[in-house]
Amino acid sequence: MASVFSLVIGCLLFYLKFTEVHTKSPHIVFIVADDLGWNDVGFRNPYILTPNIDRLAREGVILDQAYVQPVCTPSRNAFMTGVYPFKAGLQHLVIKPEQAVCAPENLTFLPQKLQKLGYATHMIGKWHLGLCKWECTPTFRGFDSHYGYLTGREDYYIKKNGAGFDFRNNKETLNPGKGTYSTFQYSARARELMSKHNASQPFFLYLPFQSVHEPIMVPVEYENMYKHIQNKGRRQFSGMVTAMDDAIGNVTQALKDYDLYNDTLIIFTSDNGGWPSLYGNNFPLRGSKITIYEGGTRVTSFVHGAGLKKSGYTYDGMMHAVDWNPTILSAAGGEPDSGIDGISQWENLKSNGSSPRTEFIYNLDDLAPYQNGHAAIRMGDYKLVVGYPGLYPGWYPTPTNTNAVKIREVPFDGKENNKTQLFNLKDDPNEYYDLSEELPHVVEKLRSRMAEYHAQMVPANFPKDSAAANPLNYNGYWSPGWC
Repeated sequence: MASVFSLVIGCLLFYLKFTEVHTKSPHIVFIVADDLGWNDVGFRNPYILTPNIDRLAREGVILDQAYVQPVCTPSRNAFMTGVYPFKAGLQHLVIKPEQAVCAPENLTFLPQKLQKLGYATHMIGKWHLGLCKWECTPTFRGFDSHYGYLTGREDYYIKKNGAGFDFRNNKETLNPGKGTYSTFQYSARARELMSKHNASQPFFLYLPFQSVHEPIMVPVEYENMYKHIQNKGRRQFSGMVTAMDDAIGNVTQALKDYDLYNDTLIIFTSDNGGWPSLYGNNFPLRGSKITIYEGGTRVTSFVHGAGLKKSGYTYDGMMHAVDWNPTILSAAGGEPDSGIDGISQWENLKSNGSSPRTEFIYNLDDLAPYQNGHAAIRMGDYKLVVGYPGLYPGWYPTPTNTNAVKIREVPFDGKENNKTQLFNLKDDPNEYYDLSEELPHVVEKLRSRMAEYHAQMVPANFPKDSAAANPLNYNGYWSPGWC
């Protein structure tokens, strides 16, 4: 009798332990859209068709104040490391394929931490965190597999970026002339991975789509969904958004088909704001990609699914790109690292709590020609912009019913490179009213805090292009092995 009792107790303890581990270890799908604007989703803009994104967002938790960097390499480094780009030397523009630069190898990447928690880790899509040596690339930074490309842009069909092709399955180069629209190749690859996955093991899928970055390319059937838009570029761009939405719907359906959906946490974010000169749109927010106004840095984001105790609401707390690393680790049942800039927001997202974040850095960059700064900080409701804000300082409505929208570009010059601007984002989220002269004491407070961050800056790692990277040295492909 005692042995039977002991067996029952043992089984019960095993069940409870298994349940505890299971609840702490959801499958996680982390989707990143490229250059998607604030106004480029259906739940904000009825002219855009994104039924899958809309449903996931409304069923989950919409993040109303989710921030990233103004361009993609710094954002992706923040996602993976939880460290501000200005502490990693990645604060100046993006990594070019000819540069001998990688995300710092001394920083531990998110998938490496998840592997230690027992996760299978896969990546599909765009890397853009360095490629000059294999140690910089995804399968050396914690991913069990990578299917996609290493540089920052390419043709959606022939997979070519300038002088070289760029498409791989792990280290193996793939036929560049395959001619399939990459958005759908990526969702098909996700289905293939799920079909082979043992559901008893948690998996992490990092899915940074190529969409909707230029070049502006989309299957004609998607462009034809927007015949009411007279501007051809915006019509095609809108089709690209809907094609990406269909791919997300395909991934969601695959999760359901393989009985993974109910145990999966889905996360969605853009890597920076939209680019109005290339048909993305952030209206009514000010600015664009490349610019440190809200339109370049405040993005569409949401979480959906496993682990959420409350859903169907909008989370209005501040969240920054560096927070995704510890937040995902917490959702997976792990302990975030100390000493990083990211703050885990998982407990607050689960139940609509208050954000622990009260300040963040938009960017700190003083590499030439930005000697006077390309910088901004937010503390509470106030935002201070110092130096050059960027090329696109205006407000750009969508070109839905006109042939063009005039995009005002402000080049870097003496007048623009030493501005000081202060905004109250609670009262003025679209940054119309500069309060710097009215509130000098607030300016000084934020300047002082920015100086503390600046003291931690690592000089930007932005070397000259290297001829050693030439794809002609590697059978026409952008390839590691030259630094």
